[in-house]
Amino acid sequence: MNLRRFLAGLAVALATAPALLPAQQKITSPKEFFGHEIGADYELPNYTKLHQYFAKVANESDRVLLDTIGYTELGKPQIMAIVSSPANLKNLARYKEISKKLALAEGIDSLEAKKLAKEGKAVVWIDGGLHATEVLGAQQLIEDLWQFASMDDEETTRFRENCIILLVHANPDGMEMVSDWYMKEPDKLKRNMNIPDLYNKYAGHDDNRDSFMNALKETTNLSRVAFIEWYPQILYNHHQTGPAGTVMFAPPFRDPANYFFHDQIITGIDRLGSALHSRMIAEGKGGTTMRSGSSYSTWWNGGVRTIAYFHNVIGLLTETIGGPTPTSIPFVADKQMRSADLPMPIAPQPWHFRQSIDYSVTANRAVLDDASRNKDFWLFNRWQMGRDEIAAGNKDTWIITPRHMAEVDKAMAADRGAGGAPAAGGRGGAGGGGRGGNAAGVGIGTDNKYYQMLHTPEQREPRGYILTAAQPDFPTATKFVQALQKSGIQFMRATAAFNVAGKQYPAGSWVVKTNQAFRAHVLDMFEPQDHPDDFKIPGGAPTAPYDNAGWTLAMQMGVQFDRVLDAFSGPFVKVTEDVSPMVATTVAKGKAGYFILPEVNAGITVSNRLAKVGAAVFRVPTGFTDGGVKYPAGTWFIPAGTASDKVVQTAAKDLGVAFSAANTK
Repeated sequence: MNLRRFLAGLAVALATAPALLPAQQKITSPKEFFGHEIGADYELPNYTKLHQYFAKVANESDRVLLDTIGYTELGKPQIMAIVSSPANLKNLARYKEISKKLALAEGIDSLEAKKLAKEGKAVVWIDGGLHATEVLGAQQLIEDLWQFASMDDEETTRFRENCIILLVHANPDGMEMVSDWYMKEPDKLKRNMNIPDLYNKYAGHDDNRDSFMNALKETTNLSRVAFIEWYPQILYNHHQTGPAGTVMFAPPFRDPANYFFHDQIITGIDRLGSALHSRMIAEGKGGTTMRSGSSYSTWWNGGVRTIAYFHNVIGLLTETIGGPTPTSIPFVADKQMRSADLPMPIAPQPWHFRQSIDYSVTANRAVLDDASRNKDFWLFNRWQMGRDEIAAGNKDTWIITPRHMAEVDKAMAADRGAGGAPAAGGRGGAGGGGRGGNAAGVGIGTDNKYYQMLHTPEQREPRGYILTAAQPDFPTATKFVQALQKSGIQFMRATAAFNVAGKQYPAGSWVVKTNQAFRAHVLDMFEPQDHPDDFKIPGGAPTAPYDNAGWTLAMQMGVQFDRVLDAFSGPFVKVTEDVSPMVATTVAKGKAGYFILPEVNAGITVSNRLAKVGAAVFRVPTGFTDGGVKYPAGTWFIPAGTASDKVVQTAAKDLGVAFSAANTK
């Protein structure tokens, strides 16, 4: 039996009545359980209470399963409620399999994909609590569970029939800390969010900057659900707070859209964003803004909803005002005038947390309405994107970036100065890159010389990457591959030495090919980022990126890799088991002890372990020669000794660190 399933069942048994109730008897409401409505002023349940409530509802309802998706850095169970019809929940393994097959798009033609899409259910992820002081996200999950499990109206029933809803808690530790801090003040009027502690053990607020690296347990749990187990078609990531003078920012997003991910990500986001805004207006909920209403784009790659784009998932972000302490919507003059990006302004007014809960539920329902009515489309759409990415990895492709366009602009300007053909048309602002296209409307056809400049052989995207096992810090290269594995990337290991493009590589080298459904993520983790200059007015101030202009993990980790532009093969085997750092590790002990090269990042970890057991360790400040081998400045020297020997042997095994012999102290 799956351990996480067993633990989830144990949590249900401990948190609820001793005997299971008959299917779909009366479900306990949040007010009955917590003693108040979710969103009541000055009330903020913690994660322990949320977990107990989720377990109770799962015990009472045949429409809910509770899954423990892993454990947090502080050891709390991280839960996810799965909501669907009883019939769907009984057939969950099949729907999971369909979602995976369509997402990976391997060996499936369009006819089979359509059949699977018709049989399958739309998998919709709704999360909350990622940034713990943004308390709305976690609290609205409680209301979502109650409504989606208990209501029997036509719409909610359709949600359960056609969708599998994943209600995912993103930061249990943080919710516990923040809620306990807020509620410990006996005077309600003095309660506040000014918690002095980090509300994630290692990352604090920026646990949403880890999705490309999966360094935290919480992020690893989320990535496993999204990219290895469930493969949702839609991922909705709740945040706070909305722009001043409004209630909520929701998609569509402003430019630029990252150049690596599939074109349908852009249109899919726009479609669901439009559905969300339309429903808000239909319900008289004004104050939702989009695009230029805030700074959010689809460029950066480190967050839960943005990393989804590189896996062919429609990722949504909303930023909504509100908290348990009542507040108000301030008067902001330009937010009182209707525009395409603020279709229904809202008047300045007092604001209560319950109103924010209601906005969140409306947003969720808008997304589920489209997903449930058009579930075949969303499932088939996921397959189409995966199929296209696999095909792109098997042929020559080009991704046009601002750097390439600048070269074309320079050539066109030179031609104009020399009396050549003038440019017709032009390019706009931050949207000036992407997957191909005419340089600037000059001439017709792919034989146009400017078009050819954008498609030179050396600028094409690689068919794959090779990470040689001969690099000085191969353990770090392996850590990089482990991060890719946590994001569902397929890769291979060389079982023997091989040659590609005239270069020899040793056995044990890693190979990552781009002919896979998540190709965009592969490119994004290896290729340089080229964020466009974004000037609304020529010569004016630039519009800054929302977040970092891009993280390329291979470069950040100092990994040595080769881009391979042509199709290649070798003695490669696909890796399906969890990656171990034990690759090409050597341990050589000299008369004086051991050396570690300074390029090996894990040397720091070895040093800390030695210090913990009271063993000596040194850095050599200058270059030197020992046993005929030259070593650079900064080399680690570990004197031989019983305690040191044990640390070295363990580090060679679990860190993959290579130690060379130190013959002279």
